[in-house]
Amino acid sequence: MNVMEMLQKQFQEAAEKLQTVQKDYSKVLTDRQTLDSQLNENKQVKEELDLATDDCKVYKLIGPALVTQDLAEAKTNVEKRISYISAELKRKEDQMKSLDKKQDEARDKMQEVQVQMQKLQQAPN
Repeated sequence: MNVMEMLQKQFQEAAEKLQTVQKDYSKVLTDRQTLDSQLNENKQVKEELDLATDDCKVYKLIGPALVTQDLAEAKTNVEKRISYISAELKRKEDQMKSLDKKQDEARDKMQEVQVQMQKLQQAPN
């Protein structure tokens, strides 16, 4: 295997790694968007529950049935959900930063190999 074939192989490996990282990034981004909409939805529910007075009835949908739920319990559940979703959002954002870094590394590697290939092609035999 000559030098040019080795460089082409390295370039191909870096391109495949970049593709894999981009696919992972896309999945994490989709997950993050889903969590973001869930967080907004739960914040709206919290706002509505904050407007409710103690004599209001709160219902929770369980399967096809609406079941009464204690207002304080409903508020606590929503706050816990908001806390959990916020933590998951932070985790997804950290994953995205890590994947961004990996994408940059793969691109840099590809560029580096490409420059080496060009130098090799331009070199007199």
